[in-house]
Amino acid sequence: MNLVIKNILSSIYVTAIFTGMRRGEHLGLKWNDIDFNAGTIHVQRSLTRTKSNGLILRDVKTKSSNRIIVISDYVLQILQDGKAKQDLMRQKLGNGYSDHDLVNCTEDGKPIGPRNLLRQFYRLLEEANVPKITFHDLRHLHATLLMALGENPKIVSERMGHSRVQVTLDTYSHVSADMQRKSANRFENAILQN
Repeated sequence: MNLVIKNILSSIYVTAIFTGMRRGEHLGLKWNDIDFNAGTIHVQRSLTRTKSNGLILRDVKTKSSNRIIVISDYVLQILQDGKAKQDLMRQKLGNGYSDHDLVNCTEDGKPIGPRNLLRQFYRLLEEANVPKITFHDLRHLHATLLMALGENPKIVSERMGHSRVQVTLDTYSHVSADMQRKSANRFENAILQN
């Protein structure tokens, strides 16, 4: 696989793990959706493939899916590096670059089809000799870790774009049970040590 393409696409996996965004949301993300000063990503569209029109950008399906996600300095730096690499490719290709303002695109600026991303993802997993997971598992990893760290379920729900906190709690109930156990133990320690 072309090293340039791997470098350009590496940011999609980092942002998937660190934001919990859906695959189509990553593929529909534009540079103007990222506020580098505020350190946020505005999720407002998704890239999908339709039988009649091929690849299209469309607004996210629900009001809760249209959200602003605060990102860490690490993710911000990864995105800035990705933008710099993409700007170099744009200069190198000149008129051969198809500028759609997409954060995650092919080497020449065109949208990446969702299935193409999955093929590349599975190829990378195979090359790394790690168990096969789905791209969606990166989203689950984000939410599961936040819940395990004791993050407020409302914040996790907002980051994930869930319509209600209960959806988050139901989906990650196994983590919620661990949190309850830790909470009970902390309470016990606080009471018995005083």
